Amino acid sequence: MLSESLAGMLQRPGRSALTALGTVLGVGTFVAILGLTATTSAQIDSRFDLLTATEVTIEDVTAQQNAFAGPVFAADADDRIGRLGGVEHAGVFWPVHPAGSSGVRSSPVGADSGGGDSGGADIGIVAASPGALLAADPHLAQGRLYDDYLSRSAQPVVVIGAGTAARLGITTLETYPAIFIGDQPFTVVGIIDDTRRKADLLLSVIVPRTTAERVWGPPKSGDAKMLVATRIGAAGQIAHEAPTALRPDHPEYLKAVPPPDPRTLRGTVSGDLNQLFLLLAAICLVIGAVGIANTTLVAVLERTGEIGLRRALGARGRHITAQFLAESGALGALGGLVGTGLGALTVVVVAVVRDWTPVVHPATLAAAPVIGLLTGLLAGLYPALRASRIQPAEALRR
Repeated sequence: MLSESLAGMLQRPGRSALTALGTVLGVGTFVAILGLTATTSAQIDSRFDLLTATEVTIEDVTAQQNAFAGPVFAADADDRIGRLGGVEHAGVFWPVHPAGSSGVRSSPVGADSGGGDSGGADIGIVAASPGALLAADPHLAQGRLYDDYLSRSAQPVVVIGAGTAARLGITTLETYPAIFIGDQPFTVVGIIDDTRRKADLLLSVIVPRTTAERVWGPPKSGDAKMLVATRIGAAGQIAHEAPTALRPDHPEYLKAVPPPDPRTLRGTVSGDLNQLFLLLAAICLVIGAVGIANTTLVAVLERTGEIGLRRALGARGRHITAQFLAESGALGALGGLVGTGLGALTVVVVAVVRDWTPVVHPATLAAAPVIGLLTGLLAGLYPALRASRIQPAEALRR
């Protein structure tokens, strides 16, 4: 039966190859998706541990409790959190909304803004202590970050993001450029072009906390937050201790937001990827099955005389059914084997290009050809049953 099936497939090798193409795509997609999902899951673990799992945000919740607590974050808040074990950097920040300000400009209000000068009423202004700026882990393009000395003395300096610098026409710090927030001048000491946390800083003007308090006053209740960068494994404990360290008299005025569980994130991401791409693989398999069914049905019609001769020589209906099922199953199995190889190769190539470690579970490689075989058998079931019902006399008359 197998030799007969092979002979039937080789009668039209081009058509057989095109018929198996759908199964190749479906099985290859199946293997590639499961392999890439397993590979990226490992990368999610490492990146999550290095960034998200080392970040704690502390929020002022006095506004939600209708409590008047005065400044929730004291002047030494950075030092209080810094004394906790496992803290790398910590600092207070809040958005500033200067009353009556005409926005951020690279020239005084009312000056001729021709040439390269421009302004931006919608540019964000963020007050941040040096610790908050370090916790955001920015990358400097030019200049420097303001330090504790500049912050303690409330110097009129700012650090701006690359996007803000482009809008204001600032390309170099060699000329000691200044910007104006309303009618207040500030010297630009640094430009950042990337940040691992708080990407909105790239489109903002960052002012020292003490300078912002001197010029515009303290933050409104509920506006101030604290950003804490921790060592790996310390975030949960720091989130538990931080409210008491900052306000031992009223720790309920603060809410520490620890990082989410990495296992939950990994499961969610992997589940979403699996559901989306396995659906695509299923669609490819359906297309492959339809192709095999169509080709097998055409073969039945073309080989009616052959079927009649076999029946006349003593073949029963089940023998005809088995023969055509063997042909469609062989096409599906062949497509499954080729698809498995292509899928595994895709995983390896992507991993090499991205400098990852490829991960393909042995169960996936074992199951993929079986899926191709089952797809071929299901696709050939109807044509094979139809062929088995052809009567010998009617077939030979054709």
